[in-house]
Amino acid sequence: MDAAIRVENLVKKFGDFTAVDDVSFSVRKGEIFAFLGPNGAGKSTTIKMLTTLLAPTSGSISLFGADPVTDANAVRHSFGIVFQDPSLDDDLTAYENLEFHGLLYNVPRALLHARIEEMLAFVELSDRRDSFVRDFSGGMKRRLEIARGLLHHPKVIFLDEPTLGLDPQTRNHLWSYLKKLNEDEGITVFFTTHYMEEADRIADRIAVIDGGKIVASGTGAELKSRTKTETLEDAFLELTGHAIREEESSSLDRMRTMRRAHGR
Repeated sequence: MDAAIRVENLVKKFGDFTAVDDVSFSVRKGEIFAFLGPNGAGKSTTIKMLTTLLAPTSGSISLFGADPVTDANAVRHSFGIVFQDPSLDDDLTAYENLEFHGLLYNVPRALLHARIEEMLAFVELSDRRDSFVRDFSGGMKRRLEIARGLLHHPKVIFLDEPTLGLDPQTRNHLWSYLKKLNEDEGITVFFTTHYMEEADRIADRIAVIDGGKIVASGTGAELKSRTKTETLEDAFLELTGHAIREEESSSLDRMRTMRRAHGR
């Protein structure tokens, strides 16, 4: 298999708490891959390791043949990322946000202006190029974040809850953009979402993580067949249980564990 991402026996511990527990999976080049799980399941921790923000405790990761630990710069240039939480500079214009990102990624100045204009048109924000981001709606900010993540022509884009809180029209527009980009340029898409119908409709394959472990993977149809359910949401609940997960509580527990481990 021609893999864009290869993860083998990945482990991440915070003190005596294991957030990611012997996880292995791969994502093919040009694939749209959904990484699903309840709150506190290990999704964000895994993404942080894939994108050089956290070092694994053990195991291996490869993005297009490069190791995020030993070759972080090469890995960073290979991906774009749209975080769950807003990360734009509200005091800059749309154009300035993209320009700053392009300079950070060493996009040649001779190409940068044309690339910015191309991406603004791509996300239908050309007419707001000189507007301050603080005046943008949530959907407009999300579109600009996607434009920023794609500005330097990454091989893979990571999307952590990219449509959280957006109206259905904006969600559909964003996925139309990304699917077209995937089809036209072969970019690999790795995303998380709590909208199960979105994952079922968009993803080529899905992996479900719970308790730090991959509990199932396959196409949406395969997961529904395996669990004898009619919807991906029902399949997800069969795989991960019906109990409500408290993300804030789990984060607090991890922090307390880390403090105990360091004697604080």
